[in-house]
Amino acid sequence: MKQKQTRAGHLQRPGTTRVLGRNGDAAVRRTVLPGGLRVVTEPVPGVRSASVGIWVAVGSRDEGRPQAGAAHYLEHLLFKGTAKRTAVDIAQEIDAVGGELNAFTSKEHTCYYAHVLDRDLPLAIDMLCDVVFDALNAKSDVDVERSVVLEEIAMRDDDPEDLLHELFTSAVLGDHPLGRSVLGTEDSIANMTRARVHGFYRRSYEMPKMVVAAAGNVDHGRVLRLLRKALGARLDGDVQPAPPRMGRARLPKQQPLALQTDDTEQAHLLMGCRGFNRHDERRFALGVLNAALGGGMSSRLFQEVRERRGLAYSVYSATTAYSDAGTFSVYAGCTPDRLGEVATVIRDVLAGVAADGLTEDEVERGRGQLRGGLVLGLEDSASRMSRIGKTELNYGRHFTVEQTLERIDAVTAAEVAELAAELLRRPLTTTIVGPYDSPADLPDGV
Repeated sequence: MKQKQTRAGHLQRPGTTRVLGRNGDAAVRRTVLPGGLRVVTEPVPGVRSASVGIWVAVGSRDEGRPQAGAAHYLEHLLFKGTAKRTAVDIAQEIDAVGGELNAFTSKEHTCYYAHVLDRDLPLAIDMLCDVVFDALNAKSDVDVERSVVLEEIAMRDDDPEDLLHELFTSAVLGDHPLGRSVLGTEDSIANMTRARVHGFYRRSYEMPKMVVAAAGNVDHGRVLRLLRKALGARLDGDVQPAPPRMGRARLPKQQPLALQTDDTEQAHLLMGCRGFNRHDERRFALGVLNAALGGGMSSRLFQEVRERRGLAYSVYSATTAYSDAGTFSVYAGCTPDRLGEVATVIRDVLAGVAADGLTEDEVERGRGQLRGGLVLGLEDSASRMSRIGKTELNYGRHFTVEQTLERIDAVTAAEVAELAAELLRRPLTTTIVGPYDSPADLPDGV
């Protein structure tokens, strides 16, 4: 069903406000401020909290090879001090109101967010603007934080499942920025200078690439007033917001097999292929397929691998979607001697679904999982803020919960079968972390 849509955010004139949708009696609104900064708010009736996030359309894929890890490095550095607050000031002020202040970095965006009582919204907005726009990135802080980031890389390497997902992404997407780790490498972090990371900050953190999202017991007009006070003269210029990322990634050839030798009790297996980007209209059918195939205890993979054969404790499927690429994968952890059998069963399940699709009951359960996950996942202001901010950044549009539920309900078994026939016949990449010295040591069936 074609949904009525408001004008995309990057096409809205600075200085104007639009109603994007409604949450009951409350309106979701977007204003474009001078300088190209978008502000999206969603009042949530009955809550006493407020969540605010500054979303920046900059992630690890925007780094050159010498800058690898710079976006994530900045996530650490921006909390180390600004022109008017030290790191201790930042920590003490947010702790004094019982709030949360944090950030995360992905391949294509970075988000700095605060979750506070509604009465502390002025502090949250002032602090976020201070951190994001006025960070000092002092050389001494760059040097101190280097060891912290290196420890984070070491922690990743000590977790077989985390390491496996990095290995899989690299094998499937190759030596493309999307295939590289958000954390960077030990070498790139060891050689990260203040000039390099600060230069990345100044070039990348631009208002047209940003979205401020707020949800909870918030008023749109008040959020705008607080932002104008916090940002002052920075809100200047008749600049349009940046459009969402689009395009088609030029990816190198994927690897059929990647092995990381590790003295683990379990063998960790990830099998998968290249998927679809987030702008693909089949994303709802893909969500249903993923849920029915490996999203819960009734899923086909869980039933075949764990319930009927007892081959693994954990087995699931997953998708990732970027602006111009994506992946589909199946994970299983098992004893090393059962790896070959587990890999064979997974391939058989994928081949069966590729050939015959899913049953009507499986599709209905998949739709139900997506419906429940969507609605139950929006029970707090933080999740609401995340949804409206990420959607505005990625699509430039707002999709109401009702519109999304309609799209999910419209998915048919025939659509899922057609999608599965294309996706699950693509070349598979197999990645393994476990106690095998070389591919020759892997059991038959892998």
